[in-house]
Amino acid sequence: MKVCPENSSFLQPLFDFMERFHPLSESFKMQYKKECNLLNVKKNKFILSPIDTNDAAYFLLKGVVRAFVKEDKKDISTRFCFENEFIEAIKHPGNTSDYSIEYLQALEDCRLIRIPYKLIDFLNLEYPESQLITRKLLESNYHAASERSILARIPTAMGRYLKFESDHSEMNRIPQRYLASYLVMRLETLSRMRNKAVDNRLQKMDLIADQLA
Repeated sequence: MKVCPENSSFLQPLFDFMERFHPLSESFKMQYKKECNLLNVKKNKFILSPIDTNDAAYFLLKGVVRAFVKEDKKDISTRFCFENEFIEAIKHPGNTSDYSIEYLQALEDCRLIRIPYKLIDFLNLEYPESQLITRKLLESNYHAASERSILARIPTAMGRYLKFESDHSEMNRIPQRYLASYLVMRLETLSRMRNKAVDNRLQKMDLIADQLA
């Protein structure tokens, strides 16, 4: 992981994202410029692991990030993050531990903005716009968590695959072994589901073409 001592221009995509929820004051932006860092993380390297202090959230500027936990020496993918999304490791609000059981891993060469939790806490106390933005982000995170919960309860492998496919247009950027872990199926099963889904789409296209002929 490399911390880049660049000027604050790397924060503009983050400001643009947050201004979708509320206009940002210059003093608010200045706090981010003082405290945030730009990180470059190489493909397959960890952004965060259980041995690292879990003291920041991240905004992904470029790349794909996987969150996962380990169970009986097996990786279990828990979610994926793409450009212009926030990602952070599991952090219980009532737990004073500085560590998380969750890993964050770069699946491509990644550029991220590191946002310390202490900065977020300070802004929530001092800036009304921060409270509104935080609430909107929590609503978005709650919705995403609900979608993941629904996905996990779909009983068939094909159903889980089709649900994920419909919600993620960039799923081809995720290595198949990690996607199989996330969808709770063997790699061979995922390959079979992908081929079956392609065949079904081709059959539907042929049917439509016949009807239009």
